[in-house]
Amino acid sequence: MDEVDNRLLAALRKDARASVSELATVLGLSRTTVRSRIDRMRARGEIVGFTVVTKGDAAQAPVRGIMMVEIAGRGTEKIIRQMQGMSEVSAVHTTNGRWDVIVEIAVDTLEVFDAVLHRIRQLDGVTASETSLLLSTRKHA
Repeated sequence: MDEVDNRLLAALRKDARASVSELATVLGLSRTTVRSRIDRMRARGEIVGFTVVTKGDAAQAPVRGIMMVEIAGRGTEKIIRQMQGMSEVSAVHTTNGRWDVIVEIAVDTLEVFDAVLHRIRQLDGVTASETSLLLSTRKHA
């Protein structure tokens, strides 16, 4: 997968019902390019389906956490795109202060959570991180 595929996945995560024409406009690509990339990712098994996520479904990812990430140099946008392409990443926030990016992660098991942390820490330009598990949610927007 390349940067364009990651951007396409991020757009589909935001709105899986978006038409190929809408996706092409958002990404600045032709409809043919968008369609062929979606088809190729489906054929490779990187996209295994399209679905609706309800509030109740979110509870099926019981291991949730936030990861604060420090990034060296000017690679922030590239790293954000790479993280947005990870299915386990539910949100990526830029911020000020000590950390450059805060990542929300939602998975089924601690083992998967650990693997996601490892993948993010291995991204070129990530220099430090701190992670906290979310134990309960009292209010959700």
